[in-house]
Amino acid sequence: MFNPFKAIGDMQQFQQKAQAMQKALAAEEVVVERNGVRIVMSGDQKVKEIEVDGVMENRIAEAFAEAIKKTQEIAARKLMEMQEQES
Repeated sequence: MFNPFKAIGDMQQFQQKAQAMQKALAAEEVVVERNGVRIVMSGDQKVKEIEVDGVMENRIAEAFAEAIKKTQEIAARKLMEMQEQES
């Protein structure tokens, strides 16, 4: 028999694990340097800085961060659609 309280508990546990994973990823940092370009990004795909030939390029960092955010929104929306279809 389906137990709705267990399902709610399972969902809460999943959300807690997801939040812990997101926090752990945010603490990580990746630095890539190639051809005069240096990018610093957190593990949760947030752009911290972009330098081109030693010059900080905030405009590029902001545009790149916005593009990443939009792709994450698309992924979240697709995931929700898939979950709704399974129900």
